Parts: sequence; C-alpha cells; structure tokens
Amino acid sequence: MKRVRTGGITCVRHRADGDLAECVRVLARVHEHSGYPVNWPDRPGEWLTPAALLGAWVAELEGRVVGHVALCRGGASDLAPGVWSARTGADARATAVVGRLFVDPSARGHGIGALLMEAAAEGGQDRSLHPVLDVVATDTAARALYERLGWQLLTTVRQRWGPEQLVTVHCYAAAAP
Repeated sequence: MKRVRTGGITCVRHRADGDLAECVRVLARVHEHSGYPVNWPDRPGEWLTPAALLGAWVAELEGRVVGHVALCRGGASDLAPGVWSARTGADARATAVVGRLFVDPSARGHGIGALLMEAAAEGGQDRSLHPVLDVVATDTAARALYERLGWQLLTTVRQRWGPEQLVTVHCYAAAAP
C-alpha cells in the first residue's frame, strides 16, 4: 500500500520496523507543540506498537517521516466501539480503532492527516471492520479533520484517565462505505 500525492512529494506507506525511532522523534515534537498525546508515554515506541495493533502507516514528505497513524482492536479504554455497537446493533468486535495519529508541526498543511486517516480507514475496511475513534475534546484540529472527512460524531462523554484526571472525549465513526 503506497499512496502518493503532489508529484511524489508526499507518500503514505506501511510503517516499517526501521521507522519507529523517527516516529518517536516526530511524536516528541508534536507533544511539545500541541500537547499530543495528553500524557507522554513512559515507552513511546511501545505506545506506538500496542499489542492490539492491526496495522500502522507513516507519511513521508520529501523523503522524511512526518506522520503516523495506527489501527488497533478495541480495548477496555476505547469508548467508540461500544457506542457504535449500541447505535448500530452490530458487535463491537466488528470495529477497528484508529489512533496514534500525528503529523509533524513543520509538515502541516499538506493534507497528510487526511491521507493517513484514509489509509487507516481503508485498513479497517479491508479487514471487514468499521473504523471508529476517540479524541479528547481539546484537540479541536483533529476533530475538524475528522468532520471534514465525513466522520460522524457518535457521542461526547467524560472519561477518567487516572485518579485526578477526568477528560471529555468525543467518539466518532467513519461514514458507512
């Protein structure tokens, strides 16, 4: 799977093992710039490669990794699969959770986020799984991207992330294919 836009300047491809260190460096720049992820992981490489991983993609701009997205089986902390299941009557196991989406601040404005979302959604659909996701309410740029791409807001809930951390989370589902 390889997608190219603007004459080969931007491409999205499956993440290779050798990409992980650069993905962690890009994630650190994103965290410093935008506060994503909200809580910096102790082991960012492992955070980018959870046990439930179905697939991961990177975006390159002029030959350097500038973005990432992952597709995972839903876990206990993922709200969107259950919300989608309750709304559609389908089994929550028929979903795939899109996450770990980020784009280097220096590479924004090239449509990279949309290309990564397209790759992850297609990866879910190729597995006959409906793509869903959770996003913190404060991430307005991500929410705007999802809505621009036609993702449907399922609900907004408060979720406890720790003894003293309560966050507002929006649950989205990809539009039906």
